[in-house]
Amino acid sequence: MRESKEKKLKRAKAIFELLLQDFPDAKCSLHYNTAHELLVATILSAQCTDKRVNQITPSLFKKYPTPKAFAYCDVMELAKDVHSCGYHNQKAKSIQGSSLMIVEEFDGEVPDHMDTLVKLPGVGRKTANCVLGEIYNVPSMVIDTHMIRIMNLLNFTNSRDAKIIEFDLMAIFMDKDWVKLTHLIIEHGRAVCIARRPKCGTCTIINLCPSAVLSK
Repeated sequence: MRESKEKKLKRAKAIFELLLQDFPDAKCSLHYNTAHELLVATILSAQCTDKRVNQITPSLFKKYPTPKAFAYCDVMELAKDVHSCGYHNQKAKSIQGSSLMIVEEFDGEVPDHMDTLVKLPGVGRKTANCVLGEIYNVPSMVIDTHMIRIMNLLNFTNSRDAKIIEFDLMAIFMDKDWVKLTHLIIEHGRAVCIARRPKCGTCTIINLCPSAVLSK
């Protein structure tokens, strides 16, 4: 039986409230002090864990303390500095390229609009949404692997495309909750709805999850 829009909105609200009770302190797990540091950390987090990124960024940001320092650095040396995060050559080029554009076209300030952010080398909607939500308090959602998997399980989308999922969820959840929703789903995915071994038996939203009900 197809779920009505009204019931889906009600279910989404209930899920958000339950997860908020489970993870009241959920927040961005990347460590940063400035908008540019978050931008760099988010670029590094692609195909890499936040934990690993956080291990290298303290020394990285000490060595390159400003966007200008990244913009005019030796990109090969930067690649060595970020080697442990994987795809180091491409990430180094993206970090230097985006930093150079920020310095030369935006007076050293990270842009605060989606259309401008995604013009930076190595910056897509995921990174842009992270910066917009965390730094500029713009309602936004970061669609990562947890969001893709869990939102499909919850039947809030039937797509694997991040942009389509983003817009599907925008129609279901209140915009004031978008940033927090991302963090809640990530925490839920790490602690409960684990990809290969979901803990449905201890899940507080089991009665609101179509996939869990079907697996009983």
